[in-house]
Amino acid sequence: MDLESTQKEVNQCVLKARKAYESWSALSHSQRASHLLRVKDLLISRLDEIVQVICEETGKLSAEAVVNEVVVCSELINFYAKNAQKILSSKKVSPGIFFTKQAEIRYEPKGVIGIISPWNYPLVLSLGPVMTALFAGNTAVLKPSEYTPKVGLKVGELFASLNEYQDIVQVLPADRETGAALVNSDVDMITFTGSVATGKAVMRDAAKTLKPIILELGGKDPMIVLRDANLKRAVKACVWGAFTNAGQTCMAVERVYVEKSIYKEFVDEVVKLTSSLKVGAPDGDVAPMINEKQLKIVEDHVKDAVEKGAQILCGGSRVENALRPTFSPTVVVNVNHSMKIMKEETFGPVLPICKFDTDQEALELANDSPYGLNASVFGTDKDRVEFFVKNLKSGNVCVNDVMVSYALPALPFGGVKQSGFGRTHGELGLIEMCNVKSVAKDRFGLSFEPQWYPITKATKAFGEVVLNLRAKQPLKAIKAAKSLLIKH
Repeated sequence: MDLESTQKEVNQCVLKARKAYESWSALSHSQRASHLLRVKDLLISRLDEIVQVICEETGKLSAEAVVNEVVVCSELINFYAKNAQKILSSKKVSPGIFFTKQAEIRYEPKGVIGIISPWNYPLVLSLGPVMTALFAGNTAVLKPSEYTPKVGLKVGELFASLNEYQDIVQVLPADRETGAALVNSDVDMITFTGSVATGKAVMRDAAKTLKPIILELGGKDPMIVLRDANLKRAVKACVWGAFTNAGQTCMAVERVYVEKSIYKEFVDEVVKLTSSLKVGAPDGDVAPMINEKQLKIVEDHVKDAVEKGAQILCGGSRVENALRPTFSPTVVVNVNHSMKIMKEETFGPVLPICKFDTDQEALELANDSPYGLNASVFGTDKDRVEFFVKNLKSGNVCVNDVMVSYALPALPFGGVKQSGFGRTHGELGLIEMCNVKSVAKDRFGLSFEPQWYPITKATKAFGEVVLNLRAKQPLKAIKAAKSLLIKH
C-alpha cells in the first residue's frame, strides 16, 4: 500500500472513532465503567486464546503473558472503574485573596487518541492506554507493532462485543508507515511507546499541528545493592529483573552496582542462580527473543564489552538450533561506562555487574545515562536508601524490589531525560488524557471590580490591600482599604 492509500485508510478509522466519540463521551463515568468492565470479563474468559496469540507472536512464556500482561491490564481496569469518577469530577479550589470569586477545575475528554504500541508487551501496552483513553471519555485508534498485529486485532475484538459502542476502538495492524500516518492524522493526541529515535520522529510530526503526546522511550535501568541488603532477595530480584521476557523490558535491570564488601558473594550467587535457569519456551524460565535483529544487538553489546576487557561468567552466546532466536542468560563483570553494555539499551538477557566504594560513586554511575525510566535500590539503612531515592534521576524508583511500579495501577508511570515524558496509569495518567479547563465565577454580582476602568488611585489601593494582607501588615491594609472605600 502506498503512502497516500495508507493515510486514507488511517483517516477513515479516525473518522469512525470521531463519530463514536459523540455517544461515548456523553455517557456518565459509571456507564462507561460498566461497559469496560464487561470487556475485562471477556478478556479473562478468553484468557487461554489471547495468551496463546501473545506467545505465538513474541515467543514469551505463557506464565509471563498471564501475570505481566493480563493481570496488569485487569488491575488497571479495576482501578479506573472504581476511581475514574472521583479523579475526573469537577474540583473547587481556593481563590486565594480574591474571596469574591469561585474557582473550579474541570476535566474534559480530548477526543480521539492515537496509540502506537510496541511488541515487547503487546497486550498491556496496547490495552492499557486504550482503556485509559476510554475511561476519560475519549475514543481510540490503535496501531500495534508490525511484529505483533494479531494481538492488536484481539484487542479490537474485545471491544467489538460492545455492540452500539464497538467503534470506540479502531485497530490498524500494519507497518511503520501506518504509525506515521496516524501521527499526521486528525487525532487529538498521540501516546507512543518505543525507541528514542522513533519517539523523536513522532514528536517532530506531532509538532506540525501542536498535537499533545506522551512518550515512553525505554531505559537503561540501574540497580544499586548496599552492603546491608537482604542478599537472597536482592539476588533473586536482580536475576528476574534482568531476564524476564528475555530482558526485553523497558524497566529491565540493565546495570547493577554492588557495594564492594558484598560484591563477590553477590556475583557468586547471581551466577549460581542464572546458571540454573532453563532457556526456551514453553517450559523454560527465560523466553526466546522477538527476532534475529534484536538478538544481533545483544551479540554486538556483549562483543564490545569483551573487547574492552569485560569477563563473561556465564552465558554469552546464542542458543544454537533453537526454534526462535534465543540468547543464553548472561552475567558480565569487569565492566565500565566506556562499553555499550553500560550505556546503550541492550534489551536482551544480559546482566552487567560492577562494584562501588561510596554512595556518591554509586549515584554518579547510576545517573550516568541519557535514560531515566526506572531504578532499584536494595538496603535496610533507611537514610542511605532515601539518599538514592531522592537523588536518582529516574521517573520511577523501586526499593527492595524491581519493575513493580508499572503493575501498581495507582502509581503514575513515565520517565525523565531521554526516557520520555508524560505519565500513564494512576490519577495523572487519566488526567493526561483530558483537556483541563479552569472556570472562574463571580460570587456577588458587584457593579465594579477594583482593577476595571477607569484606572484611579483606588486601583493601586486595591493592590496595596492585597499585598499588605499577604505580608501580614494589617494596619497598612486597613489604611489602603479605607482609601478604596472612599473612592467607591
